[in-house]
Amino acid sequence: MKINIYYGGRGLLDDPTLYVVNKMEDVLKELRVNVERFNIYEHKNEISTLPHTFKEADGIILATTVEWLGIGGYMQQFLDSCWLYGDKELMSELYMQPIVMSTTYGEREGVLALENAWEMLGGQPCSGLCGYVEDLVTFELNEEYTVIIEKKAETLYRTISQKIKALPSSNQAVKQTVLRTQSMDLTPQESEQLSKYVSDDSYVKKQKEDIEELASMFKDILGKSKEEEDTMYIKELESHFVPQEDFQATYLLMIEGKQKPLFIQVEDGEMSCHYGKEDNIDVFAKLSSEVMNNIVSGRMTFQRAFMTGEMTAKGNFKTLRMLDTVFNFE
Repeated sequence: MKINIYYGGRGLLDDPTLYVVNKMEDVLKELRVNVERFNIYEHKNEISTLPHTFKEADGIILATTVEWLGIGGYMQQFLDSCWLYGDKELMSELYMQPIVMSTTYGEREGVLALENAWEMLGGQPCSGLCGYVEDLVTFELNEEYTVIIEKKAETLYRTISQKIKALPSSNQAVKQTVLRTQSMDLTPQESEQLSKYVSDDSYVKKQKEDIEELASMFKDILGKSKEEEDTMYIKELESHFVPQEDFQATYLLMIEGKQKPLFIQVEDGEMSCHYGKEDNIDVFAKLSSEVMNNIVSGRMTFQRAFMTGEMTAKGNFKTLRMLDTVFNFE
């Protein structure tokens, strides 16, 4: 029999969970169990690959410490990796015993969180162990506490060796009907390969660099597109402008597909235009980009577009007719 221990604390010398784990490890070894411990904080760069160490195990112990709130980051990351990259079929046969010691409030909630998580992963939870420790020395010298810890280790051994089954739980039903691991249907081998890529810092760094490069490239493309959109038709209007003395007017062209209207101002032989909404307009016109393209290419005039209904306008119609005089595209 082989049992893996996954310790999710920070490895502090006064961590009561380490004392409990050491005691349980001694008892299991006396029962001729092959015990292997994984300190998650020592594997923080490859946590995503740790679920693949389940392969030769008959059972596991998840041990962590509540220092201020909940089961802590390392253990949570480990459970996330089990959900994303673990072999669900393999975990369904694994027994798990939670151990949560607390130096504050919340050890019972911690055990319950580990049990719920393991059931949703499809595994078999065993009776856990939890306790509040105010003073580690007093806790270690208490023989009654030591007996309780040893009995829990023996219970785990009997549960695994006899393959004791538990009644169905609602957590497993939720997993089957609601929860979904991921949209891609990956085999255990593909999940293992993916987890190795995730834990490979150089691979992740290269991926981030590639994403940044692509983002920069698309940003440049979008920037150029926005710049082209902001100047569209303006150069054609400027190059075909015919100055008219003693004439002034303002036009607002709402071109289909443009977020902002094209504003044109003609005054004392000069013309200015830009995209943006303005007030006090003499003529307001609405047309499609196709009609505007035909006008600036000389295939159609503003007056003809208005007469055929391809451009609608309101305002001073005498000023509207002056558009073909002010801008000569022929």
